[in-house]
Amino acid sequence: MSAQNSTGIQTLLDSEREASKIVQKAREFRTKRVREARDEAKKEIEAYRQAKDEEFKKFEAEHTQGNKQAEDEANKEAEAKIKEIHAAGKKGQSEVVENLLKAVFEVKPVPPEKA
Repeated sequence: MSAQNSTGIQTLLDSEREASKIVQKAREFRTKRVREARDEAKKEIEAYRQAKDEEFKKFEAEHTQGNKQAEDEANKEAEAKIKEIHAAGKKGQSEVVENLLKAVFEVKPVPPEKA
């Protein structure tokens, strides 16, 4: 009976070792698969990010052209107004200087009125 028990115990120990090896292999496989899935997910995320970056740059390029055109038009209008103001200043400049000099040199004192 002791030999049977010993054989049974040995069979159980062998089975336990075999089960332990199977569980260890399953853990290694699971760990490996998790790493692969993580790496695959990172690649997909990076590809998605690049696609969205390209899409944004394209959108930005399309919409900033309109802003650039509007900015250029505004600058042209501003330059035209500045030239117009300078021309008006030059046109009346001599007359204004003459009037200022006349006011300074031709003094006409007026006595103060009593309140």
